[in-house]
Amino acid sequence: MRWWSLIRAVVLATLLPLGAAAQAAGVDWLRAASDAEIDAAFARARGESKPLLLYWGARWCPPCNQLQATVFNRQDFIERSRGVVPVYVDGDTPGAQKLGARFAVRGYPTMVLFDPQGRELTRLPGEVDPAQVGELLTLGLAARRPVAELVAQARAAGSGGAGLSPSDWRLLAFYPWNTAAEPPAGGLAATLRQLAAACPADQPDLALRLALRALVEQDREARKAPGGTPLPAADPAPTRAALLALLADPARSRSFADLLAYRAPRLVRTLAVPGSPERATLQRAFDEALRRLQDDPTLARADRLGALWGRVRLVDVDAPDDTPLAPPPALRNELRTLAARFDREIGDGYERQAVITTAAWVLAEAGLADESDALLKANLARSHSPYYLMTDLAENAKKRGDRAAALDWSARAYDSSVGPATRLQWGGMHLDLLVELAPQDGARIESLARRLFDEAARMPDAFEGRSGRSLQRAGATLRRWAQAGRHDAVMGRLQQRLDAVCRGLRPGSPPRSACEGVLRAPAKAEAAPSA
Repeated sequence: MRWWSLIRAVVLATLLPLGAAAQAAGVDWLRAASDAEIDAAFARARGESKPLLLYWGARWCPPCNQLQATVFNRQDFIERSRGVVPVYVDGDTPGAQKLGARFAVRGYPTMVLFDPQGRELTRLPGEVDPAQVGELLTLGLAARRPVAELVAQARAAGSGGAGLSPSDWRLLAFYPWNTAAEPPAGGLAATLRQLAAACPADQPDLALRLALRALVEQDREARKAPGGTPLPAADPAPTRAALLALLADPARSRSFADLLAYRAPRLVRTLAVPGSPERATLQRAFDEALRRLQDDPTLARADRLGALWGRVRLVDVDAPDDTPLAPPPALRNELRTLAARFDREIGDGYERQAVITTAAWVLAEAGLADESDALLKANLARSHSPYYLMTDLAENAKKRGDRAAALDWSARAYDSSVGPATRLQWGGMHLDLLVELAPQDGARIESLARRLFDEAARMPDAFEGRSGRSLQRAGATLRRWAQAGRHDAVMGRLQQRLDAVCRGLRPGSPPRSACEGVLRAPAKAEAAPSA
C-alpha cells in the first residue's frame, strides 16, 4: 500500500500545474483513471443530458502542451466546454492505460466526443487552428450520427453525397484519422479519395481538403513500401491547379495551414514529377505561401515553425524523411533568428514545451545540430519534462556518430522520466538505442531489461494500452538482439524474471497473455509493433 500511495502522490503532483491552469481558464475537467471513475462520468453525462468530451494526454507530450497553450485557454472553447462533461485522462495515472485500451486510444493527444448515452460521435483534431477546434466541437455537439456512419453513407452515396449536411462534410474533412479507433476498410488513402469525389460541388474547400489528405496518405503509404518510391496522383493536373489557386490566396491558405506546413513535401511529390516545370512552379508557390504563414502573428509559434520546416524540406523534397538537409544560408539564418526570438518571447511553460522541441527538431532537420543542442540544453532547467528534451539530445548525438553521448543522454532521459507509462516508454526507447549502438554490452542490456520488468511488476496496467505496446516493443528488440548474438543465457534469466511478473496477473486474462508473449516469438513472421 505504501508503494501505491507514493505512486499516486507523485503522479498527482506532476498534474497539479495542468489542473490549476485548466481551472483558472474555466474548463472544469473531471479526472478519471479507472473504469469506475469513467463510468461515473458517463452517468453524470446521461443525468445532465450532456455529451462527454474525453481528453487523453500526457505531461511531456508537445502537442498536448500546444493544446493547453492555445486551445483550452480560449474563451470560446471554455464556453463550449460548459455544454459537455469534460474528462481528462492522464496516461501516467495508475490504471489509465486500461482506459486507453477500452476506448481504442493509442496516441497523445486524443479528444473523443461521446453522446449522453456513451456512443462515440467523433474525434477532434489537435493540430488545426484553435478556432477550428472550437468550431468542430460545436459541430460535433450538434451531430446526430457518428462519423463512422457518415463515412459509410458518403461512400455509398457517390457523387454529390446525398443525405449529408454541410456540417457533416466539415466533420469528415477534419476528422483526425491518426487517432481513429480503427482504420477505414479499404485503406485511408482510398477512403479519402472517395470522400473527396463525393463531396458536393458547393463545398469546394472541403473537397480539396479531403483530396489533399488523400495524397498525403498516398505518399505516406508509398514511402513505407519496399523501395519507398512515391507514386504521383493518377491525374494530378486538376488537384495541382486547385492547390496553386489555394496557395496564391492568403486567406484560404491560412485556413489550410495545418495541411500546408507539415505536408508540403508529400503534396509536391504526389502532384509533380522530379525535374518537371510543374514541380518547380509548385515549389515556388509553396515557398511563398509558407513564408506568409511563417510570418503570420495570428498563428501559434509552433505552427509558424512548422511552416518554416516545410520550406526547409522543400529544398530537397525527395530526400528520405528525417534526413538532415543543407538549405541556403539565408533560410538557415531565418530559422536561427525565429528560434532565438521565440525562445526569448515565450512565458508560458506549456507553450515552451511545444515550441522549443519543435524548434530544436527543425534546426536538426536543417543540418544545424549544434544550434539544436544548444537550444535544448538551455531549456532543460526551464522544461517541466526535461527528459523529452534529453531524448532529442540523444537523437542528435546519434546522427552525428557520437555513440557515447547518445547513450548517456538516453540513459539520463530514462532515469529522470516521471510516471509509470512514461517510464516504460522511455526505458523501451533507451533499450532500442542500447541494442543498436552497443549490442556487445550484454550486462547493461540485461540490467536495463530487468529494470523494465521490475517497473512493470509494480503497475496495475503494465500490459495494456501504450504500456503494453512499450513492453511488446522491448520484447521484440530483445529477441532480435538475441538472434543476432546468441545470448541464450541472458534471455533465459530474463524469461524467468518475466515469468514471475506474469504469475501476478489473473490466469487467462488478456494482460496475462500479453505478458507471457513479450519474450516469446509469435507463430507467424514478426512485424514491428506500431508506434
